[in-house]
Amino acid sequence: MNGWVRVGTRSDFLPGEYKVVWDGDTPIAVYNIDGALYAVEDICTHDGGDLAGGEVFGFEVECPRHGARFDLRTGAVTKPPAYEPIASFPVREDDGAIWTRDDR
Repeated sequence: MNGWVRVGTRSDFLPGEYKVVWDGDTPIAVYNIDGALYAVEDICTHDGGDLAGGEVFGFEVECPRHGARFDLRTGAVTKPPAYEPIASFPVREDDGAIWTRDDR
């Protein structure tokens, strides 16, 4: 899987869990929301802090520093103080392994 980064296996992701991996210098957080996997850049566009570890509300992750929220499906901002979206990335499952990549 050229260009793809292995995240783990399906069994590593129970619903509500996440894991952060790196694709080069890009931190990517992969979340399991009700069995579906979503990958986003793990950097808040408001102040550059980590998003992983922030509370998840449905399909939204809240930045633990200032409360900005982002849609895990699209990267769109759903609550200020952030105004710029975060990057979202593809997720693949192949023979039980989970993969993602920075395709920007």
